[in-house]
Amino acid sequence: MKIQKYELLPEQELLARLKKTHLRGFDRAEVYRDATLSIESVDTNDLTPAQRYVLADGIETILDIADSFAPLGIDVFALRGALLWWPEGADLNEAPIPFLPPVIEESTEADGRKVLLINDGIHRVYAARKRGRNLNVVVARNVPAEYPYYAYALPDGWKQVEELAELSEGYQKKEYRNPENYKALFRDFNEIFEGIQKQRPKTNPDHLKA
Repeated sequence: MKIQKYELLPEQELLARLKKTHLRGFDRAEVYRDATLSIESVDTNDLTPAQRYVLADGIETILDIADSFAPLGIDVFALRGALLWWPEGADLNEAPIPFLPPVIEESTEADGRKVLLINDGIHRVYAARKRGRNLNVVVARNVPAEYPYYAYALPDGWKQVEELAELSEGYQKKEYRNPENYKALFRDFNEIFEGIQKQRPKTNPDHLKA
């Protein structure tokens, strides 16, 4: 993969944008408005997934991005802001591809335990695990209790995550808190970073998720 152009968005601007993240429902409440956001370096074993799968192509692409930026002096696993970039051949008048530190939420689960739950970026986290790397993430604490992440943490954590070539029809991706209306609690990052939740094979597969 070749990089045509890139920009680095500073940490404070990244966090300021994330503060404005809306929910899909609940009158589009700003879920992080009163939360505490910070960028922290973590051991991936300390993060808990909610999603039961990752896609092999997605992991391969994240590692390809990492290897493409390394000669430019950029470690994508140690970002303290957002990386906005255009691959070779992309129209520079179009929106760049956003690559952010994964978004993690301190979540209270049904059994009362608190976990650092992977909200956005499980492919990035999994790729870091494959490289044996610690990872910079955005941690959201003090998220309003009425707006929990829309799925529960996996009880057995990483042991329940499968690496798949593709998803089969009817695959149970997550255990939703409200299966009938889980999308109301969906965090709409696409409003603040265009294309971040768009399926983008071979460039940004990290957001192939419900």
